[in-house]
This record gives sequence, structure tokens and C-alpha cells, in this order.
Amino acid sequence: MAFVQTIIAFIVALGVLVTIHEYGHFWVARRVGVKILRFSVGFGKPLWSARRGPDDTEFVIAAIPLGGYVKMLDEREAEVPESLRARAFNNQSLRDRTAIVMAGPLANFVFALVAYWAMYMVGVSGATPVVGTVAPDSLAEAAGLRHGEIITMVNGEPAPTWDTLFRSSVSAILDDGAIVVTVKGSEGREREVVLNLNSISVDDLSRGEFFDKVGFEPFRAPIPPLIGRVIKGEPASVAGLRVGDRVVAADDRNIADWVEWVEYIRAHPMQAIRVTVVRDSVRTDLTMTPAAVVRDGQRIGRIGAEVDVSGIESPPTGLERYGVFEAVPRAFDRTGEVVVTTLKFMRKMIVGEASVENLSGPISIAQYAGQSAKLGLSRFLDFLGLVSISLGILNLLPIPLLDGGHLMYYLLEFVTRRPVPETVQVFGQQLGFVLLLGLMGLAVYNDIMRMM
Repeated sequence: MAFVQTIIAFIVALGVLVTIHEYGHFWVARRVGVKILRFSVGFGKPLWSARRGPDDTEFVIAAIPLGGYVKMLDEREAEVPESLRARAFNNQSLRDRTAIVMAGPLANFVFALVAYWAMYMVGVSGATPVVGTVAPDSLAEAAGLRHGEIITMVNGEPAPTWDTLFRSSVSAILDDGAIVVTVKGSEGREREVVLNLNSISVDDLSRGEFFDKVGFEPFRAPIPPLIGRVIKGEPASVAGLRVGDRVVAADDRNIADWVEWVEYIRAHPMQAIRVTVVRDSVRTDLTMTPAAVVRDGQRIGRIGAEVDVSGIESPPTGLERYGVFEAVPRAFDRTGEVVVTTLKFMRKMIVGEASVENLSGPISIAQYAGQSAKLGLSRFLDFLGLVSISLGILNLLPIPLLDGGHLMYYLLEFVTRRPVPETVQVFGQQLGFVLLLGLMGLAVYNDIMRMM
């Protein structure tokens, strides 16, 4: 079911974003009088098609949902009757052609604004940012963060959840800078600390090492190591572990928390472990050998047991929500922030300050779509906004075949007062195809490596 949900979320996300992008081209093209032959969401074999409108435009949903296109009447592609030549794309003014091409990426940015506006009205909930264990000799300790303090503001912006800290930290890391964190102690007094992040790289973020590098953990209530489910046939079941058992020791090491128990199991694949549990108020010793599995390129142990969630204390939560009008400036701020962050991130990769391993392909996007959908509507809207902006920026890159490549040709036409020769455009298309194929191949390779 999780796999099915991920696929559905992926198809919905891409379908919406591609439709929005192509509708931008379609809407402006119709306004300037260009005849639209086909509006396709997806490539390949049509799954559904219908003809609509005064121009008998063919609307298509195709089998491969990794893009789409708007096919316009164009003398460069087929012979056009004399009566329709004024409606051919290639016969439009430079201004109108530029507007048609720009409309796709602009539609993505407008959609991101709407998605973020809706997200803030729905409300973004999450765990309250409470500082947990602070590592000695760490950036957090140097800044003065203390266990149990609540982060209330970051760079002057209220921080009801961890999101504010993460967003501000990403921006600071891209600029090799610092953030000002306002914290409140148990006595209720607030103070400011400066967290210097210039030693943390973009690659550290992509590997999920933010808290390790900063040197503190989010506070969490202890999770009792109480067994809630044992999977038949797995090492825990074979060893005799039962529902209701409380793990108290592993190889004479005291176990007081479920996370500590999981970490111990993961660190001992294919190694016999002597486990002490309390069962019906009686201590019982068991011997189990965790199976070995590979996750993120590492060999870890697994026993096939789950925690009893009934004894877990719910963490404190925060909510960031605004009214219809208050959400508008927040949406503009968030859109601008994502645009700037994306551009800075791209610059880091181009100059070699960030690894190309950060490129994500369709597999990673599908996983993110599924994960965000599980977390609720506001998180899915956040995901849609981020990907929509990324799609808009990607299409504006000056690579032939993309919208940015066409805009580059139009800029040259504006400067030279004549169209770019067709031979140059054909060569550019071939070069652009090779570049895009290489980028897609690299992104898919990264996806596969993340799964291994």
C-alpha cells in the first residue's frame, strides 16, 4: 500500500505540475492568436484523447508522465495553408514568441505562490523545536545552546516548528554564514545565541548530517523498549521474544530506551546477542542473532520486532497558520526564498562547491512525493511548491530544447535583428538533447545509488 500511495502521489504531483507549465504556454499562445494543434500531458502512447474548442485542439494524456508539450501550428514542421499562416507560431512577433515561451516557467512560479498560500492557510504543523543533548566541543556548545531550551525565533522570525531553523540554516550554509537563534529556558527567560554554520557544507545537509555537524539533537521523550509486535519467522520470533516483553539489557549493557535498543541491534548484524527481558515481572535471558540487511550502503542488523506505541509520550507540537490575507505575503516570502536558495545551490554545484550527487531523479522525486503525502496536505503542498519552482528554474536554463534555450535564441535575434539560422538551432537541439540525456542519466544513477 505504501508503494501504491507513492506512485499515486508521484503521478498526481507530476500531472499537476506539467499541466500547469504547459497551460501557461497554451493560454498565452491562444491569446496572441496561435493555432494549437495538441496539448499533451505525458509522452508516448495516448491513454486518453479528445478534441475540444474552435480550433479542434487535441487534448491528450499519454503513458509516460515525465513531461508534456503544446504543439502549435508552425511552418518549420509542416506545410501551412495560406489562410492559416498568420496563426503559425513562427510568424508571430519576437515579443509574442517570447511571451509564449516565458509563460510556462512563469506559470510554475505562480502555482508555487498559490500552493504556499494554501499551505499556510491549512497550517504547517510539526514538533516544537526543543534542544536535546548537546555534544561537547560542538558548534552548538560553542554557541551556548543548552539541553531543554526551546527555540522561539531564528533570525527574528518566529519558530513554532523545526522548519524555521532548517530553512534559515540552509540559507546560512549556502552563504557560509551564521544564524541568530532566540531560545527560552525553563525559567522563562529568553536570550540570543549565534550559531556559526560556515564549517558545514551543502553535502552535509544532503546526507542528513545537519544535527551531527551542529552537535545537538532534537529533544524527544524517552521511548520505553517495550515490544509491541513480533514478526513470525524473523530473528526475534525465532529467539522467543514476545509481545509485552520489556528489554532491559543486551550483552550486559543496560537498555533504557527503544532508540538505544535499535542502535545496538543495527550495530550487530549476524552476531549472537544475549538479551535480557522482563516478562510478567520475571527476568528472562534470550539469545538472538540479528539478520543482516543493507540500508544506504551500510550492512545493519534487523530482528523483526516493533515498539509498543501505546507507551510513547506525544512530543509538544507547534502550528504555523495564517488567515486568507495574512498568508499572501508569507507565500511571496517563501517563494522568493526557495527561488534564491535553488539558484545558490545550483551555483554551488556548477563551481564544484557541492557534489553532483545532490541531483535527484524521478525515483527520488517519487519517494519525496509519497513521504510528503503521508504527512498531510500542507506537506504535500510544500512539496508541490518546491518542485514547481525547480521545474520553472530548470526550464529557464539556456539549454536548447528547454524554454531557456529558445529565450537565448530570441535574445540573439533581438540583438542581431535577425533570427538565429536554422542550422544553428538544429545543432543546438542535438547538443541540448545530449546534455539533458546526460543530466537525466546522472540523476537516475544517483537515485539508484541512494537505494543501495
